[in-house]
Amino acid sequence: MRVIVIGATGNVGTSVVSALAADSSVTSILGLARRLPDWHPEKTEWRTVDVSTGDLAPHLAGADAVVHLAWLFQPTRRPVTTWRNNALGSIRVFEAVARAKVPVLVHASSVGAYSPGPKDRPVTEDWPTHGWPGAAYGREKAYLERTLDAFEREHPEIRVVRLRPGFVFKREAATEQRRLFAGPFLPHRLVRPGLIPFVPDLPELRFQALHAEDMGEAYRLAVVKEVSGAFNIAADPVIDSAVLAEVLGARRVPVPGWVLRGAASAAWHLRLVPASPDLLDMLFTVPIMDVTRARTELGWTPRHSSVDALRAVLEGLRTASGMDTPPLSPKTGGPARTGELVTGIGTRP
Repeated sequence: MRVIVIGATGNVGTSVVSALAADSSVTSILGLARRLPDWHPEKTEWRTVDVSTGDLAPHLAGADAVVHLAWLFQPTRRPVTTWRNNALGSIRVFEAVARAKVPVLVHASSVGAYSPGPKDRPVTEDWPTHGWPGAAYGREKAYLERTLDAFEREHPEIRVVRLRPGFVFKREAATEQRRLFAGPFLPHRLVRPGLIPFVPDLPELRFQALHAEDMGEAYRLAVVKEVSGAFNIAADPVIDSAVLAEVLGARRVPVPGWVLRGAASAAWHLRLVPASPDLLDMLFTVPIMDVTRARTELGWTPRHSSVDALRAVLEGLRTASGMDTPPLSPKTGGPARTGELVTGIGTRP
């Protein structure tokens, strides 16, 4: 089996490639990315392509499956840029899959595609997927859900799988995630138990997470098993203020949601962080997902708990961890994070 992984050098992509490389039924992997990595896993070759402008079809010729992961989180201050890459670029991927007659398409959807939902009970994959309209991430993920609805009707011969994970963490992705969401002003050494005095205690602060290695395994299963449709992917337990307080060795302090939102908005407008406050709104509104279908039909069982994943990324933040790929390398931000500063903190990729 030959598998093409588009967006293969990031947090999830590197874990997907590793999982596929360990599968004896996978004979070769082609990783497509905007920049070539210095990482060379078994069975894997690399080519450069930009999903928003490049000619994709030649790269997909002879593929047995395509895993589409490519995504721009930044620049959040220029949503047209992310729309062109994420929404329009994904449509170009889907069209190329059809032209190349690839029989399997596995797409990276997200909990962010879901409409606002409950935090006190889990929802299954039939929950509406209209996203949180205020956040570009939610709009784009939801738009692609509608696009895939039409794609499946037009191409019933293609097996389409949509994976909707919670927040995906691993130690090696910590520097990238700090760069994308917290920005250049967060000191590595601050992120350790005992140094963060409190966490906000509010009912909306409930979300799901998993380790990237388990996410990679979910994608492997989606490629090699005869399944289709959407699958929620997340590990236990649900992360809330009590779990965060325990992991960080901090106290819980009741804080209204509007105070947190106001602080995030102020930091955003002062260009202290690259993450839009709309992402916080989305975090507060996404539902808790039921992962029964992933366990029973996909056969997926996580090896790591959500707390393991959270501890891994916190350890990675403390140690400035990374990998030899452009998105994950600690060198990407430039010396003393100057490369991050010149992007305008969320103004340019």
